[in-house]
Amino acid sequence: MKIAAISGSLRAGSSNTAVLRAAARLAPAGVEIIPFEGIAGLPFFNPDLDGDDVPAPVRAMRELIGGVDGLLISSPEYARGVAGVLKNALDWLVGSHEFPDKPVALINTSPRATHALAALTLTLETMSARLATEACVTLPLLGGAWDEHGIAADPALAEPLRSAVERFAAFIRTVQAGA
Repeated sequence: MKIAAISGSLRAGSSNTAVLRAAARLAPAGVEIIPFEGIAGLPFFNPDLDGDDVPAPVRAMRELIGGVDGLLISSPEYARGVAGVLKNALDWLVGSHEFPDKPVALINTSPRATHALAALTLTLETMSARLATEACVTLPLLGGAWDEHGIAADPALAEPLRSAVERFAAFIRTVQAGA
């Protein structure tokens, strides 16, 4: 099973990116989590460019999303909303055939970041994602200098994250069995 991971943060020391890397380390056997590293290279969404010949970074993202069984997203909250870079990436997926009915799980790295999570959930539902609510998790990483190794080594963080990835894999298998 292959799951793409998208961080909504461009910051080098991002806890959102770190938690996705930790999720990849903690994934059960048979589950591969593949990071999408090209979010910074996506052009601003422009419907005039959203045709048969989309920009190369958009094509790469769409090919990744089309080739995986699910999508794991972790994004910071900025000004009570979804990070612009993540919203831009999602805008490029709205009109694509790769995204509808794609299983999606969300990781929130701050218990205080509820507005972005709610907005992201609404956006994904509007885009016809199959949101695995039972696999969404909030981890208290706010204010810490967490990297993937620290997250994976801390039982209070690793166990809920591992469990969320396992629940997401089970959700994807259920979706695939019903398809």
